Amino acid sequence: MDATDRAIVLATQEGLPLVPQPYHAVAEQVGISPVEVMTRLHAMLESGVIRRIGAVPNHYALGYKANGMTVWDVDDARIDELGERIGQLDFVSHCYQRPRHLPDWPYNFFAMVHGHDRAEVERKAQKIAELLGDASSGHEILYSTRLLKKTGLRISV
Repeated sequence: MDATDRAIVLATQEGLPLVPQPYHAVAEQVGISPVEVMTRLHAMLESGVIRRIGAVPNHYALGYKANGMTVWDVDDARIDELGERIGQLDFVSHCYQRPRHLPDWPYNFFAMVHGHDRAEVERKAQKIAELLGDASSGHEILYSTRLLKKTGLRISV
């Protein structure tokens, strides 16, 4: 990372400006062209300096008051195939595989589901259960009790 890349990271690490042309605003702040901002961000993504550029919605502000991490005991031989299918559902914000910790924790597949209320989350979890079929031998829904501030690693000036 050179000084310009660092300036772009500092200008965007709290989020892109909420304006119609955010890359133009960053470019003005850093003193380069919007095309150069986008080119440099792309290069930083490709090299792994930054992991992603994406929206981080506040589900509570959008009316989704029930947020449930569904946890599943899924057949290891089918988890990749089924994870792809579950991850494509429009109501799953993210899903991933994690190790089991037997005998207390048999779950190896996690899928985050958001709903306006718990009944909606439970209906969505039922759809996941139908897709998993007999490849799943159990699940639970772990509901959020509070909203945590979502931030990544920050660099200082």
